[in-house]
Amino acid sequence: MRVSPAIDHVASWYAASAHDAPARAALEGEVECDVCMVGAGFTGISSALHLAEQGLRVVVLEAARVGFGASGRNGGQIVNSYSRDMDVIEAKYGPDTARALGDMAFEGNRIIRERVATYGIDCDLRDGNLFAACNEKQMQGLREHKALWERYGHDRLELLKGDAYRREVNTDRYTGALVDHAGGHLHPLNLVLGEAAAVESLGGTIYEQSPVERLTHGDTVHLHTPRGVVKARRVVMAGNAYLKGVLPEIEGRSMPCGTQIITTEPLGEERARALIPNGLAVEDCNYLLDYFRLTADNRLLYGGGVNYGGSDPADIAGVIRPKMLTTFPSLDDVKLDYAWSGTFLMTLNRLPQFGVINGNVYFAQGYSGHGVTCTHLAGRLIAEVMSGRDERFDAFAGLPHLPFPGGRLLRVPLSAIGAWYYEARDRLGI
Repeated sequence: MRVSPAIDHVASWYAASAHDAPARAALEGEVECDVCMVGAGFTGISSALHLAEQGLRVVVLEAARVGFGASGRNGGQIVNSYSRDMDVIEAKYGPDTARALGDMAFEGNRIIRERVATYGIDCDLRDGNLFAACNEKQMQGLREHKALWERYGHDRLELLKGDAYRREVNTDRYTGALVDHAGGHLHPLNLVLGEAAAVESLGGTIYEQSPVERLTHGDTVHLHTPRGVVKARRVVMAGNAYLKGVLPEIEGRSMPCGTQIITTEPLGEERARALIPNGLAVEDCNYLLDYFRLTADNRLLYGGGVNYGGSDPADIAGVIRPKMLTTFPSLDDVKLDYAWSGTFLMTLNRLPQFGVINGNVYFAQGYSGHGVTCTHLAGRLIAEVMSGRDERFDAFAGLPHLPFPGGRLLRVPLSAIGAWYYEARDRLGI
């Protein structure tokens, strides 16, 4: 049987600065377990860790390396809540659903911090993020955002009116900001690598270079890879945007999307702190938002934009560098050391998709840009539902998810037209 060459991490700053991690063997032959996770990103590893803590025999199958996908490439921002906030959820799905999801909206953040503390994971965890308004309409939105989150019990928020935002970010671009002191940022690849090591310390097994080619459903699920088979009583499909062709039932109601990131050369502490004095992670309030932060070695990491369908631009630096210079013109002389892209999965309603197929194949995906925190919540909820506590998992599983207009053929151009419309509104401040 022909086996594809080993797939390694993309050439990102995260990969270049990651802690040493073993190259794990591919699956050979047949193994049995209680639960098999497909995908070794945050969803799969978080689920595996919760389940291993319960004493279950867990196996993780990864097509490439631990953290190869979005979990090891993202902006590293710990952003609370979901890509659609509780006011939208309440308006569309009612107060009961809003309260159920609202009670969990800040939990993923806490789970990350618990994992870091419990297992001693070194991932450059820092506190605080900032939402920046580019016009007065967005500033009013931040006032409403603050009131909404406080209504759901989150009170570590600070509104910065007028030029007060310059305390946190030194640019002329904004009209105000909202600081979430409970948010933060980290090195996402080092976080997932640390969590994977924790899974293994509890007896779990992770196989890399082991793509799942097909499932055979039944009371025992058979997961076939190029060189082996896993027999599992239950399965967690955690491939997100990288899960293709294995479980068609969950692929038609979401769309892969690409986002791009650049990282400067080291700026030195003085120059770096002149940009973001207190080291907060920043994102603006535009529909196609920019996001940026300082790394532990005083680089500026800057990302932005969305490519619908997940394709990469020919020149990532050429797309993102002008955005960086719009925010920080003083960096015109700075060299870029890294530029990369990653693919995340977006749903039409921008809320995660949870569910179960045939009674023993669970899935969680489609975090729509809020994956760092939502994936960690997903891992806990999957562990809960497998132990018979289904209320919180079902709060997500009960959300309706419609396919994108236009189907697979037209969903990308139609989404791009919609994004152009909202981007134009952002520019005009309407």
